[in-house]
Amino acid sequence: MLIDTYGRVATDLRVSLTDRCNLRCTYCMPEEGLQWLAKPDLLTDDEIVRLIDIAVTSLGIEEVRFTGGEPLLRPGLVGIVERVAALEPRPQMSLTTNGIGLRRTAAALKAAGLDRVNVSLDTLRPDVFKTLTRRDRHKDVLEGLAAAREAGLTPVKVNSVLMPGLNADEAPDLLAWAVEHDYELRFIEQMPLDAQHGWKREGMVTAGDILTSLRTRFELTAEGSEERGSAPAERWLVDGGPHRVGVIASVTRPFCSACDRTRLTADGQVRTCLFATEETDLRAALRSDAPDEEIARIWRLAMWGKKAGAGLDDPTFVQPDRPMSAIGG
Repeated sequence: MLIDTYGRVATDLRVSLTDRCNLRCTYCMPEEGLQWLAKPDLLTDDEIVRLIDIAVTSLGIEEVRFTGGEPLLRPGLVGIVERVAALEPRPQMSLTTNGIGLRRTAAALKAAGLDRVNVSLDTLRPDVFKTLTRRDRHKDVLEGLAAAREAGLTPVKVNSVLMPGLNADEAPDLLAWAVEHDYELRFIEQMPLDAQHGWKREGMVTAGDILTSLRTRFELTAEGSEERGSAPAERWLVDGGPHRVGVIASVTRPFCSACDRTRLTADGQVRTCLFATEETDLRAALRSDAPDEEIARIWRLAMWGKKAGAGLDDPTFVQPDRPMSAIGG
């Protein structure tokens, strides 16, 4: 079991498969990209599967989410999914992606055992997409979403970040589109994980702003805390249901007290929180032939020291050195 001093138990593992990405989203990284991890520093496919095996069989992990960077850029992704699906007990598996490569991989991922996907899409306007991502790939994302739905990677969840002056007015249009296509839309408050450290609290579109905008066109009924559990998204029924919309308010409505996550970076570091400033090295233990029991012990110790919360709304908050692309969303 992965338990901390506040009594929270981690059952959800986020695994970053690569720090690389084929977009350059303005809230994540600079236009020229970043200094990528060297290949020897990355976990191998075997090392990733071994760590997930330890997490599932020895540490109580029930859900595994593959992230990046962009996880579809990982050459061995389908094989990793297939091997994790064969574990006993079998964890639930999902993947967070920008959707660009989904049209060609969705069916193979489903056949390998992937359960569902989360796709990032911030706008319905191709020109705004190009401005936000610095790439002209809007059509590819839409095609990837459709392919995921057709392959049965459902519910297909769409993650959207609203930015002032760019797409802040699109919340109602995004929700109408998601309802039409049977996607579950989730808005995410912009978080301080950009490599340029340009995030400013006063410049973000808040959960309150999003809900006010949505209510100009839709009737929203709160789902309630019992349905939410430890999920990061507060959810509302749209016009009485069955469709839902979620808002992840990491900054203005933090949910740290119910967090059930542990994170593994692409280079084998345990992060107890997306906003942690410290990491615990599992790669070194793997490569020094430590037994599974020792790796599990190191992981438990790391989680025991997890802090109470991220404190994003605290003026003394210190932004992590690693951008989102390096630690997984």
